[in-house]
Amino acid sequence: MNSVKIRADKAKTGIWGLDNILSGGFTRGHVFLAEGAPGTGKTTVALQFLLEGAKAGEKCLYITLSETERELRDGARSHGWSLDDGIEVFELLPPESLLDSEQQQSLLYSSDLELGETTKQIFEAVARTRPDRVVLDSLSEIRLLAQSSLRYRRQILAIKHYFAQFNTTVLLLDDLTADVADKTVHSVAHGVLRLEELAPAYGAERRRARVIKYRGVKFRGGYHDVTITTGGLNVFPRLVASEYRSNFTRNKVSSGIAEFDLLLGGGVETGSSTLILGPAGTGKSLATIVFVVAAIKRGEKAALFVFDEELGLLFSRMKGLGIDLEEMQRSGNLVIEQVDAAELTPGEFAHRVRKRVDEDQIKTVVIDSLNGYQAAMPEENSLILHMHELLQYLNRRGAATFMTVAQHGLVGDMKAPVDVTYLADTVILLRYFEAIGTVRRAVSIIKKRTGAHESTIREYRIDGRGLTFGAPLDGFQGVLRGVPIYVGEGRPLLQEQDL
Repeated sequence: MNSVKIRADKAKTGIWGLDNILSGGFTRGHVFLAEGAPGTGKTTVALQFLLEGAKAGEKCLYITLSETERELRDGARSHGWSLDDGIEVFELLPPESLLDSEQQQSLLYSSDLELGETTKQIFEAVARTRPDRVVLDSLSEIRLLAQSSLRYRRQILAIKHYFAQFNTTVLLLDDLTADVADKTVHSVAHGVLRLEELAPAYGAERRRARVIKYRGVKFRGGYHDVTITTGGLNVFPRLVASEYRSNFTRNKVSSGIAEFDLLLGGGVETGSSTLILGPAGTGKSLATIVFVVAAIKRGEKAALFVFDEELGLLFSRMKGLGIDLEEMQRSGNLVIEQVDAAELTPGEFAHRVRKRVDEDQIKTVVIDSLNGYQAAMPEENSLILHMHELLQYLNRRGAATFMTVAQHGLVGDMKAPVDVTYLADTVILLRYFEAIGTVRRAVSIIKKRTGAHESTIREYRIDGRGLTFGAPLDGFQGVLRGVPIYVGEGRPLLQEQDL
């Protein structure tokens, strides 16, 4: 036997997110298990693992017991891959005698014969190719042939020790169709990766991955969102904000509207988050976009993630208010992404935001709205946790983040579908109120962690010039309840001649 080539570095999987949660990839010379029900992406992971090895000049072997070579190559071609360079596919078929109908009816037929022959063929293929990376697909066939847990465990141990002679990095696939409760390979494998598929009541299927064990390596635990697209499997590591630190100077940024800035105590701070609450139609989106416009005028870049409104309608509506979002987008200063909550996982959304902030140096981020973002979440508790990590990350990157939440109702006691007011550093409250036979709008700041702000309530109006703010409504009581009582003097409300 030739001397074994020892490589201390890890074997990358070719999937950035998976390498991230594995702290660099699979430790070379060990056996790993990727398990999951059919359709979760095990074969895709295996092919990317081998393609990455072939790209690095390593010998790669795919041993298939359950899928034909033609099916495997067709699946690779659907992603634009070719297995012709550096990857050998070994289709392990049962002995011809065992396929004979007469033999199958004979009392002499035994699974022992087929199990022994199967193992022999695997060993011969490995001895012949001496690969650096091997995929064995799948263990369900071997488990069925073994017929008992003891024989199955011994068979897996034999395969593990045989591969160890060649310092081969092995990825075993298990589709969990034989015995879901059997954890035999978990104790034998150096690491275990679980792939899962979830079917929500509406929308596309959701996939996720979790590293169950990895000996001697500090991996990123928990569930991580997964998608399969043309080009392979994508893993979006769970965001941990504490891992991201940056040095920046905290400055106040203006809305571009003097009265709005006065209400906010001079503006909002970089490295902070602002939540805008209000019922439908109060101008929540417009209130965030004025900060986007002001940022672009300062020579900065901004990102707008829209969940609820169709972009064409948003462009048309904003243009009617004197704001040309399309021109800002064409100039490259504004990044606008339409987000489909039924198709996008929270992990993928967080990855998109991070990518824009890191790669494009964006310092103003708008999420419109959290109602749409909540629709992408399986439960409210998860939304709170995701938002906490995302906002902490953006704050530590020095970005000014703006979010909107639409409340139920028009006046009086209104409820929000999710309460994230305690997460935001600044909370802006928008309200309708009735006065002199008309419906009007009022704004107030109910919270600001980063400094002082006006405690007044101001009327504002939305017209062709955008937002126009009036003086504090000192002469009214009950504005926030929707039906105020006038107790002052003079003319406190905005008049047409004031505009």
